[in-house]
Amino acid sequence: MKKIVLLWSLLAAALFGGVDYHKTNNCLLCHGGIEHIRQPQTGMAKAIAKKAAEVGYASNSCIVCHGGNPATRHKSKAHKGTIKYFLKHEGPKEFYPVPGSPWINQNTCGMCHKEQVAAQMNSLMMTEQGKIHGVLYSFGGLEGYEHTMANYDAKNPKDPHARLGTKVYKEYMQKLAKLNPQVYPKANKQIPPAPTAEEATKHPELAAYTYLRNQCLRCHTGGKGRQKRGDYRGIGCASCHIPYSNSGFYEGKDKTIPHNKPGHLLVHEIQSSRNAVVHVNDINYTGVPTKTCSTCHNRGKRIGVSYEGMMETKYNPTFDEYGNTQPKLHTKNYIHLKDDVHRSKGMLCQDCHTSRDLHGDGFISGATLAPVEIECQDCHGTTKRYPWELPLGYSDEFETKPVEGKARGVSKTLAKYLMKGTHYKPQDGYLLTARGNPYKNVVRDGNDVIVHLASGKDITLHPLKKLKQEEKISKKGLVAMDQISAHNDKMECYTCHDTWVPQCYGCHVKVDYSGGKKSVDWLASAHDHDLHGTTAQMRKTLKDHLIDGKVTETRSYLRWEDPPLVQNGEGRVSPAMPGCQVVITVIGKDGKAVQQNHVNMMPDYKHPDSNRTLPGIVMAAVHSHTVQKEARECESCHSNPKAMGYGIEGGKLFSDQTQDWNVGLKTASGEMIAKRFKIQKPKIDNFGIDWSRFVDENGTPLQTVDNHWNLAGPLSNEQRDKLDRRGVCLSCHKDIPEGNLAVSAMTHIAEMADVKIDNKEHQNILKKILNIGAWLQVLGALFIILLVLYVLYRKFVKKRSITSKNKGWK
Repeated sequence: MKKIVLLWSLLAAALFGGVDYHKTNNCLLCHGGIEHIRQPQTGMAKAIAKKAAEVGYASNSCIVCHGGNPATRHKSKAHKGTIKYFLKHEGPKEFYPVPGSPWINQNTCGMCHKEQVAAQMNSLMMTEQGKIHGVLYSFGGLEGYEHTMANYDAKNPKDPHARLGTKVYKEYMQKLAKLNPQVYPKANKQIPPAPTAEEATKHPELAAYTYLRNQCLRCHTGGKGRQKRGDYRGIGCASCHIPYSNSGFYEGKDKTIPHNKPGHLLVHEIQSSRNAVVHVNDINYTGVPTKTCSTCHNRGKRIGVSYEGMMETKYNPTFDEYGNTQPKLHTKNYIHLKDDVHRSKGMLCQDCHTSRDLHGDGFISGATLAPVEIECQDCHGTTKRYPWELPLGYSDEFETKPVEGKARGVSKTLAKYLMKGTHYKPQDGYLLTARGNPYKNVVRDGNDVIVHLASGKDITLHPLKKLKQEEKISKKGLVAMDQISAHNDKMECYTCHDTWVPQCYGCHVKVDYSGGKKSVDWLASAHDHDLHGTTAQMRKTLKDHLIDGKVTETRSYLRWEDPPLVQNGEGRVSPAMPGCQVVITVIGKDGKAVQQNHVNMMPDYKHPDSNRTLPGIVMAAVHSHTVQKEARECESCHSNPKAMGYGIEGGKLFSDQTQDWNVGLKTASGEMIAKRFKIQKPKIDNFGIDWSRFVDENGTPLQTVDNHWNLAGPLSNEQRDKLDRRGVCLSCHKDIPEGNLAVSAMTHIAEMADVKIDNKEHQNILKKILNIGAWLQVLGALFIILLVLYVLYRKFVKKRSITSKNKGWK
């Protein structure tokens, strides 16, 4: 035995004894073939290599991000600790399997990207305040109108100047915070734990926390979230910057990473900007693919999947070559509609959205509209003004009238921290966002705009003013954007150009606490992070974070066409979609419903003097990211009761939902004949109308329209009066063909002449009638004015000639 031990000792000494760990990369003994996180010639790779050389391990750049022990060839020892230098200086303090984890990335990504990492904990992707507030509102207004709760305790920096952005931007955001303090809180606290089955049975409103923790909060960047097809992603910075496929399989060359088990990155490379080239399967690409964003943005407002032209459906067409139906994506099936025109041009989400939109600016924002600083006009301008001629705040007013002020101009410089990534020459200047920050990838070139896409493509955009001057805008477009100035001044561009919007009406939620049912608490699993930056999910200990209750969801019906209109938080007319239209059923521990199909009634927080209550179901203003070059037709709004908020066909098609619906053999009076039957559709408490009807013809709100912003709500009576042009056809056709002698004569002449009245001819007739009518009224009014003036002149001004009859009279 001693000889064997001695032999192994001599062999080990021969193999390892002469190794200089400072000049080798032991990581590659196991991970040979793994992809470079960035290509060696890039600035990022050189910076990492420089840091490795500084700490004495020039050949092992892995430890700069991952930490670990580079002076061993044993896996268990290598994946533990860090070098002494990093313990006293910036760098990993332990072995980090995922350096992007937000729980440790101040020691990794934060070495170079301090600003973005410092801002992350207050970003909406971490706090998820908007969806938390929406659910708490529907479950009984558990935090009122305030936005007090989030995934984590957080607070703003004490110094208001610590906000990332220009001086103008900082002042702008302070103004917004004063206008809507409930959406820009100074601090928030972590939501309470999920209730036990006993607690939920006694207090069913507490089921909101079960619903949130098991369903809504799995997307925040503090954890990896649900591991289903389409949902695979990283954590923290890696949520966006490391590629994952829909199926979650590794397709690189590291043999230690399983190729047949889902849940792994696609390749070990960073996806980011134009200079970060990802190599996989003989394909090179740059930028963050849209699909990365839609791993999270497929619920709620669904802007990720909508941008791709995907609308969920209960059905699962079509069949593949083996007769299998469509595979589920994000646990749903989809139909394919038109994708957003920006996507069809090759634009990724990051090509419009700025670093502050995504990483945050270091201060808390309580809803999605709060941190987003961009507007369509920032690049497109209007038919009357170029983007640089518009004042700051245009289309982002948070008032009901367009902002006035001096031209915003352009910027020649970028913030220093934005210069670390890909940036471009300013040419005639970087365009500014509505809130005063420069776009780092959008520049002015004369009267054109150059958009540098992360995918490597450059788009030359002709602003609307230039297109008008070159007569390249259609007549329909000129009427809508130029002649009717109120459209530009009071509406969002996407009010017309979002031609479809995903509308999932009626969200029926059941939280069942019977029979010992359990589900995963995704928030608690993310809170359970260790010194390696790994969460309970990553350590495969989700069983330690099971909570009472199981959540089930279904819908009343789905639509995508003719989105309704509301006023959004910026004070502009916007499309809308169902927000949290939650109907709550809570099954107690004993298996009986303690709440059944219940809609909570809420105070009208925005109008407390009204003393009215509203159903706690919400319609939400939205930019659905489904922009088409050809806008929706005028009639889809001006003659459509759904667009006005009155519901599909004015809400006339729905029966009263507050009554049980029975189907079967019935008497003439409606009495069920059979004794043994089941209620086909049980009633809903406190909500009996069509889900798409949220205001009545007198202007009384029937649902909550946006529970975040002060100005948001259904269209006012004045707005709906201007919008409503129903009955226009009847105004003419009620007198055709026998309304009066003139109409009758014209009708008979048209019949005798065999005039064919198609749509084009019909429009010509209306135009002719309008012009003739207008001229007749103007000329008639002018004639009357001249006649009155003539009479006055004759009576009081003109001197009478002296005759023998009036001689001597004065």
